[in-house]
Amino acid sequence: MAEEPAAPDRIGETFRNGSITGVGLLAGFSLTFLTAWSASPIPWRPADVIALVPLILGVGCQLWSLALLLDPDSLILRRYRRAVRIFLAGLIFVGIGVAAALAIDIAPLSEGL
Repeated sequence: MAEEPAAPDRIGETFRNGSITGVGLLAGFSLTFLTAWSASPIPWRPADVIALVPLILGVGCQLWSLALLLDPDSLILRRYRRAVRIFLAGLIFVGIGVAAALAIDIAPLSEGL
């Protein structure tokens, strides 16, 4: 009697649906921050690119992760974990971009001290 190949480990649909909601919400917040920052009346400076690059990379990773999670194959644990790692990388990039944007905006204020 031949052994059947083992089925890949899977996650539950409900768990994945919650993950999709969380990733979608955070990606939406990241997009909103990027939109609000880009629409600011303050003129852009060359230093703003330091914050813009990680922000764009982070939002891109978050949206890529969301697309991966929307695929029915994301119920396979290995694919789910990959999507989560990509999302976390995107979250880190966005955090770096926000911190850089704050540092760039605060730096001129410290020159007067």
